[in-house]
Amino acid sequence: MLEFILPVAFVFISIAMVLNLYRLILGPTKPDRILALDTLYINSIALLILLSLYLKSVLYFEAALLIAVMGFVGTVALSKYILRGDIME
Repeated sequence: MLEFILPVAFVFISIAMVLNLYRLILGPTKPDRILALDTLYINSIALLILLSLYLKSVLYFEAALLIAVMGFVGTVALSKYILRGDIME
């Protein structure tokens, strides 16, 4: 069953990443682009977890954790920059 579900999930996550990239490039406002970047890194985490399940390796879980931390910091920094015009106070 898992052999059937994993390729389907790869396809769906890849489609979601392409649509997020489209919104990131052509987003009408800056908050739309930040939201697209946020969902893009969440989808990349999901893709890494699926790859880890497919290859039966735990190495990719650490990479997913690093992407999650860096994505959170990046989203907070970009949001703060848009609100205040400066990241550091």
